[in-house]
Amino acid sequence: MRLLSQLLSVSALSAALALGGLTTAEAAPKKDFKVAWSIYAGWMPWGYASDHGIVKKWADKYGLKIEVTQFNDYVESMNQYTAGAYDAVTLTNMDGLSIPAAGGVDTTAVIVGDFSNGNDAVILKDKDKLADIKGQKVNLVQFSVSHYLLARALDSVKMTEKDVTVVNTSDADMVAAYKTDDVTSVVTWNPLVSTILEEPSAKKVFDSSQIPGEIIDLMVANTAVLKDNPDFGKALAGIWYETTALMMKDTAEGKAAREEMGKASGTDLKGFDSQLAVTKLFDKPADASAFTASANLPKTMDLVRNFLFEKGLLGNGAPSADVIGIEMPDGKVLGDKGNVKFRFTTTYMDATAKGL
Repeated sequence: MRLLSQLLSVSALSAALALGGLTTAEAAPKKDFKVAWSIYAGWMPWGYASDHGIVKKWADKYGLKIEVTQFNDYVESMNQYTAGAYDAVTLTNMDGLSIPAAGGVDTTAVIVGDFSNGNDAVILKDKDKLADIKGQKVNLVQFSVSHYLLARALDSVKMTEKDVTVVNTSDADMVAAYKTDDVTSVVTWNPLVSTILEEPSAKKVFDSSQIPGEIIDLMVANTAVLKDNPDFGKALAGIWYETTALMMKDTAEGKAAREEMGKASGTDLKGFDSQLAVTKLFDKPADASAFTASANLPKTMDLVRNFLFEKGLLGNGAPSADVIGIEMPDGKVLGDKGNVKFRFTTTYMDATAKGL
């Protein structure tokens, strides 16, 4: 889930695009669309919707064909979208800016699906205060949302990354690493957080609920494709809100849906429900629109873009965090207005709320 450790070099991708080795998703009226998604609690509805005919229902409504493909490798799904092989993909606000947008692909957030509200955490061994992290080696996936969470956590206690030593560690190795004597602090996400916290020595000292609304999970699409095919965006929104309304019902049907999603993600109903409990899922379009149009989103994206710039993830030679323009729903732009490559809109969520 949600990492940058294996991302395709932005400069290499841009060069391939320029040379014609890769093509952006076709920007013209069309009927066939491809959507990529990967395993994470907040994205499991896409697989369920595909398996249960909900995708087909909404595609048929608009006379479209929508193929939904699960990727086991999150980074590869983003790279494939950026290369033009897919029209839409699930990703975080941070990764959307650092991969497709920084790679030159104008991208629009069609659906703001959720934000992490405790799914990501800083865990110390035998220490119960965040301040105790000073001087420690911190194991995490470098340049991931875990890295961002660490930066925000350190800032909350007036520390910086200079006060710790980051040790790049694969998410696949995180649980095993924590059990070794050498590892005293980790930053990771669920379900790894839940597994590590089963250890008596593990103490959660900071989590994403303390920075609510900053780690945002999205369904994005190629802006040009959306412009020429607005019904594609409407269909995506319809799929999302029908599926999330079903799964959040306190009924046998809702429970069965969550149980199936949990099994597909490698856990059971109890485990999946525990992950949803620390995920602020937007299952109502009006709530998602209100969040997207709020004054907090520009503040969040300003934090995110500055973090990415400091880490050199906005492209080789980027002179400042302003290099890429980020457009908000009201049309205001953070950064270069002449190079807008990442956009937030409430258009499709609003259409669903109005029953259009």
